[in-house]
Amino acid sequence: MNVHSHRPDADRLSIITAMVLLAYALTAFVRIPDQNISLQLPGFLLEFKVNLNTIISLLVAVLAASGTEWLLSTHPHSSKENRIYHWLLPALTAMVIGVPLGTMQIGIPWWVIFTLGGILFSLVLTSEYISLDPGDERYSLAVIGLTAVALALLLILMISLRGSGFRLFMILAAIIPSTALISARCISLRLNGRWSLAWAGVVTLVTAQLSVALYYLPLSPVRYGLILIGFVYGLITLVGALEEAQPKPRLWVEPLAMTGTLILLAFIVH
Repeated sequence: MNVHSHRPDADRLSIITAMVLLAYALTAFVRIPDQNISLQLPGFLLEFKVNLNTIISLLVAVLAASGTEWLLSTHPHSSKENRIYHWLLPALTAMVIGVPLGTMQIGIPWWVIFTLGGILFSLVLTSEYISLDPGDERYSLAVIGLTAVALALLLILMISLRGSGFRLFMILAAIIPSTALISARCISLRLNGRWSLAWAGVVTLVTAQLSVALYYLPLSPVRYGLILIGFVYGLITLVGALEEAQPKPRLWVEPLAMTGTLILLAFIVH
């Protein structure tokens, strides 16, 4: 294979990152009262709280996805069909950055997370650009980085949902689509761009059932998130091993080791 490397356009990369960070910077100085939305259904009442941070996070996700398309369109090996799948992680990264920013007061910790979020977003964009071409000499590093970021974002989301005090249906409404998208992307990264939506559905179904069971246990948000992400990572690794037709003795080693390690870590931390 012809090994080479391509770099993303620095101007486009900086513009996209600046626009995302500018949107979150504005939320620090604009305050709009929260709005409660109620929906009466037969037998129960659904209540949603909508605030400025929620709206900005969704808009920023759309901005990040469109910016990713703009950046990836300059890649010499890109096509309109293979670029769509690369929108996911930048959009999710941009959205999750707003989770801690929306719950913190303006101060040094806020600006530290703001800066680190911008750096992380830039690295995700760069990695997605590299991952367009399996012949790139940095492809393996990009895959490892994107997988780690995807699982870390899902972990942050799970911890935040558990700590928010949301009812079970709200947690499932967030966990199910997030797990489906992230597991599908991680599986495709492991399989060199080949997508397996059926396996992603299996991972999502198991995770949803576990999230329901763990919801009723007296677990801290960190423990809740670590246990769930342990199973998600183990299932994704198992799917990759099955698709790669690894021998049975090795098939279970990495999934069991990583799942066991994360569950053990969950009971070590407070």
